Amino acid sequence: MDMPSLFPQSEFPEDAEPYGVNDHLAELSKTGYSYLKKGVLDEAEKAFHKILAISPTNSYGLTGLGDVYRRRNNKARAMAYYQQCLETSPENNHALLGMADCYKSGNQVDKALAIWEKYLTTHDKSISVLTRVADAHRKLKNFEKSKQTYLRVLSIDESNTYTLIGLGYLYYDFKDYRAALANWEKVYAIDSKRVDVRVLTGLGNCHRKLRNYREGLFYFEQVLGVDKKNFFALFGIADCYRGMDQMEKSLEYWNYILAEDLANKVILTRAGDALRHLGRFVEAEQHYRRALDVNFDVYAVLGLALVLKEQGRYADAIESLNSAMKHDPNNARIYTELAECQLSLGRREAALETLRLLQRRGISNGQIDAMLSRIEN
Repeated sequence: MDMPSLFPQSEFPEDAEPYGVNDHLAELSKTGYSYLKKGVLDEAEKAFHKILAISPTNSYGLTGLGDVYRRRNNKARAMAYYQQCLETSPENNHALLGMADCYKSGNQVDKALAIWEKYLTTHDKSISVLTRVADAHRKLKNFEKSKQTYLRVLSIDESNTYTLIGLGYLYYDFKDYRAALANWEKVYAIDSKRVDVRVLTGLGNCHRKLRNYREGLFYFEQVLGVDKKNFFALFGIADCYRGMDQMEKSLEYWNYILAEDLANKVILTRAGDALRHLGRFVEAEQHYRRALDVNFDVYAVLGLALVLKEQGRYADAIESLNSAMKHDPNNARIYTELAECQLSLGRREAALETLRLLQRRGISNGQIDAMLSRIEN
């Protein structure tokens, strides 16, 4: 669950900008950066080129053009200007940090991280760079380094929303849902009216994972207040109602998603499950088969087998369960359902063999043991 930039950060720390130009060049640079901040990139580019026409190795002009092309997502040209600046000013922080952000956007996180960590040796309280380092370690699955860096930021600014969000994602990635919830709730408490929808869905998902379904609904419904077709909110609401055993409501929201995405095999399978629990077996079978027409899905195969079993079509159910077993050989539910179908057809020895097969795989399961004992006795 990779975290996008949810809140803007300053481009770089103020002390990273180059300095030491004469008044005329300084004025051109001021003009260029003013246009850059407004997003008027063509005018910014003209101003920085004027600087280089006067002083070809000027740091302001070179890093300014690097920033222009980085904003245009032309990493190659941006890095060429930053590199040109570093050839004459190897310690220029603005160029170094510009290079790092280009590496980051090009998914070369390790190279970006090396530059940011070097920068922090002399600017250890730079929040914008600390958060970049924490994000990079999170992306590289370095849990402890990421956590400690986020905490360094919070020791400087305990209400830094970007950091609280990042720390929340870190805990969520490592399935510590309570810790993720605690950090995102702080963001929500700071300004509940302006919280990004991704934080709201994160809060909802934490509660859903913790089976606090009503609390999860509270946050997912806020997302729908902003974006009525938000997939994650619709999925979260449907799954919460499923967890609360309100299958009619769950089906309603699965259908909202299917109205926009008819070929989503996961949602087709979930809708099939809801229909099966409601006893609407014909419709459930149709949904499972539609899911399998899209692509193989072990849960769709299992769901289909359960529908067939409920309809007394045991031979067809056995065929479906054998297919599921090939793709999920350690799923105890498949073995018990298969054994029940075999028993229904009077195949006692086949049922015993099915259950013993899982035991021979070295998997211990109380339900399997109990069923074996019941059949044997």
